[in-house]
Amino acid sequence: MRISVRAACAVAVATLGLAAAGLIACSSDPDAKPKPRAQVLVFSKTAGFRHDSIPAGIAAIRSLGRANGFSVSTTEDAGVFARKRLGRFDAVVFLSTSGDVLSPRQQRAFRSYIRHGSGWVGIHSAADTEYEWPFYGRLLGAYFKSHPVIQPATIDVVDRSHPSTRRVPAHWQRTDEWYNFRSNPRGTVHVLATLDESTYSGGTMGADHPIAWCHRYDGGRSVYTAMGHTRQSFSERRYLAHLLGAIEMAAGRARFNCAP
Repeated sequence: MRISVRAACAVAVATLGLAAAGLIACSSDPDAKPKPRAQVLVFSKTAGFRHDSIPAGIAAIRSLGRANGFSVSTTEDAGVFARKRLGRFDAVVFLSTSGDVLSPRQQRAFRSYIRHGSGWVGIHSAADTEYEWPFYGRLLGAYFKSHPVIQPATIDVVDRSHPSTRRVPAHWQRTDEWYNFRSNPRGTVHVLATLDESTYSGGTMGADHPIAWCHRYDGGRSVYTAMGHTRQSFSERRYLAHLLGAIEMAAGRARFNCAP
């Protein structure tokens, strides 16, 4: 059965609230076919803990792509990490990956992909991935260490000029699983938002607790957000705006300065 663009748009609005977020505009022309602005790969392979929010994340990113003119491919097959196959994507999103997900050959292909000026977005447990691969650690910025129970907290947005943070409040209150990191990435990355540890229990990083950041590394673009543990995250209009901006930054479709 053929589904019109108008009908698909209505479904996206109803299920994700994208219109309210200002992330989708339904065309009055049912035959409108906007050309993709970017090609994005969502990779969600896990070799450790597996988040039950992954399907919700995939659905949300697909909807963001349809609404904003970029094409989304999804896979858990690491075989796509080959130079010729990766080359057609502007950005790769690691959606709550975990453990060692790439072979040495696949790692080399991914390193070459980044070095040729492409982009990467890490979501949540992307920081719990490839601990023994130094290149990935530097691309990421900081590895996961621990987390307390899921609870509300306040995020202080320290740079609202970036696409991933300009549509969220300066003091953003939301519920998630809040990561502590093995090191503080400040100084090597451009910090976009920090956690106010006085607003929740279990933070171990003190007054400076980065929770989202970006940087340029080895020729490529890197954006990481520790948010996105819960399924509910992917129906939050502000989180979706945050995620959309991160993807557009990584794909090179939004201008930004991620100098530390």
